[in-house]
Amino acid sequence: MNSKFFLWVSLMVLSGCATLPPKNPDNLCSILREKPDWYPAADAAYRRWGTPISVQMSILRQESAFVADAKPPRPTILGFIPWFRSSSAYGYPQAKDETWDDYRRASGNRWASREDFADSCDFVAWYCAVSHNKLNIPFTDVDKLYFSYHEGLGGYRRQSHLAKPWLLNTAKKVQHYAKRYEAQFQQCRVDWEIGQAN
Repeated sequence: MNSKFFLWVSLMVLSGCATLPPKNPDNLCSILREKPDWYPAADAAYRRWGTPISVQMSILRQESAFVADAKPPRPTILGFIPWFRSSSAYGYPQAKDETWDDYRRASGNRWASREDFADSCDFVAWYCAVSHNKLNIPFTDVDKLYFSYHEGLGGYRRQSHLAKPWLLNTAKKVQHYAKRYEAQFQQCRVDWEIGQAN
C-alpha cells in the first residue's frame, strides 16, 4: 500500500516538474539546453510559417512566462468572492478561445493544446505570419507584431495600441527580449543544428 502511494506521489511530482518554466528565462541558449525538446518545436514552427525562433520565444515569455497553464488573474468581489476572469486567454500563448479555434482550422491541427509547447510555438508563428501577410509587418518589427498579437488584426489597423501607454512599454520589452534572444541564439544555434542533423 505504501509503495503504491509513494509511486503515485513520485509520478505526480515528475509530471509537475515537466511543465516547470525554465530556470533562466533571460538566456535562450540556457532555455534550450534545459528544455531540449523546445528547439525542435520552435524550429518546426519557424520552417512552417517563417517566424524566427527568437520572436516566438519573446512573445511566449511575455504572455505566460513559459507557464503551460497560465491564466489571467481571477478578480474578486468585496475582496474575497471569486469572480469570472476577464478573458478566455490560456496556456503558453495566452490565446483566446476564438483565436485558438481559428488557428486549429487554418493549420489543420485539430487537436492542438495551449498547454503543449510545440502547438503554442506553432500558434505564435502562425499568428505572426498572418500579421506579416495581411498587415505587411516585417518579422523584424517585433513591437508591431506584438501589437497585432495583443490587439488583433482589426485593433492593429485601428491603431488601438496607441491609446495604451502600458502596451507600448510592453511591446518594447518584447522587442528587447527578441533582440537578446537572437544574439544569444547565434552563439549556440550551430550546436542545435548539428544535434538535429545527427
